[in-house]
Amino acid sequence: MTPERKAQLLKSWALEEGFDLAGVARAEGSEQGEALFAWLERGDQAGMGWMGNGVERRLDPGRVLAGARSVLCVGLRYHPLAGEDGGAEDSVEGDLWPRVARYARGQDYHEVMGRGLRRLEKRVAEAFPGAGTRRYVDTGPLLERELAARAGLGVQGKNTNLLSREAGSWFLLGELLLTLDLAPDPPVADLCGRCTRCLDLCPTGALPEPYRLDANRCISYWTIEHRGDLPSETREMLGDWVFGCDVCQEVCPWNLRGEHRDEREPADHPELRLPAERGELDLAGLLLLGHDDYVQRFRGSPMKRARQEGLQRNAAVAMGNRRDPGYVAPLAQALAEGASVVRRHAAWALGRIETREAREALEEALRGEADDSVKHEISAALGEGESSRSNEPESRGGDRR
Repeated sequence: MTPERKAQLLKSWALEEGFDLAGVARAEGSEQGEALFAWLERGDQAGMGWMGNGVERRLDPGRVLAGARSVLCVGLRYHPLAGEDGGAEDSVEGDLWPRVARYARGQDYHEVMGRGLRRLEKRVAEAFPGAGTRRYVDTGPLLERELAARAGLGVQGKNTNLLSREAGSWFLLGELLLTLDLAPDPPVADLCGRCTRCLDLCPTGALPEPYRLDANRCISYWTIEHRGDLPSETREMLGDWVFGCDVCQEVCPWNLRGEHRDEREPADHPELRLPAERGELDLAGLLLLGHDDYVQRFRGSPMKRARQEGLQRNAAVAMGNRRDPGYVAPLAQALAEGASVVRRHAAWALGRIETREAREALEEALRGEADDSVKHEISAALGEGESSRSNEPESRGGDRR
């Protein structure tokens, strides 16, 4: 069988297994090594020190799978084009549903895509005995966006996401490394042109220049990867996002209907949509969620990456940024009953609301609080410790990964 025929066969199998995009790249060394080292040297990875581990493997698929010759890259759409679902999913947002990146609303995409890739591996093993394979879904040392671009799935945009003429950027990536010789697909030409909407409208300036993401200012980094306390100067920056951020994708013309978009049927992956039981959970409910309820509601969800205390911390910050007096009661309860990291952020949020009830809740909590770090945050929220807050450590938490 020729490399061209094998490539077509494997891509057709990928579509049969439920993926929306499929393409082939050669398993060659990366051309982005210099940019990656510069990104790490600047500290743009923020607290994600693990990004600097195994750099040589990231730059060479042959170090990940010995004898690798080809990479089958696949994409799975996790959100329809604007208007295709009639706004049904968005109806749970607004004042109630916490703002969560769309990819994280349903089942964990690692598992969803992993199942499809495992089935592909089985088909390859049956059709090509002795062929070596290794699958990845954002779980290993691969520069997956570069590989996917080389496989023709799209082209890297100025917001660093992969853009497709047909699918915008609302799709997830996975890879199957192979020792088979497959004919590669041609790359896609630039789709950004002179557009800078993602850079201009990023609410935190996390895209200081085209094709560069500074995680130190990225809402997704702080709400997902960072452990422990959020620096006081970061909290307001997060707005009301509790897990991730979609702004740079929401404003991208390739994710909007218009003359540049091809008309096509939306992808249907119900397992990646918001389940009903989680749609009933508002900010106050998330803040006060008990452990058993947390385990039940978020079983199989990518939102578990932030852990329970991280989600509750983020919910408190979102409530403080919304400044809604209706949040005083749940914040006061969290300040009395929550874990210490949650109590500190609940105190900050009450200080932002600035009503008589909020101040009374802070004063009452201060009288009974035994934790010095929480007392310090309460005093700052009451306007009694502003000068000392600038000297706080960046994090009281542990491992950031």
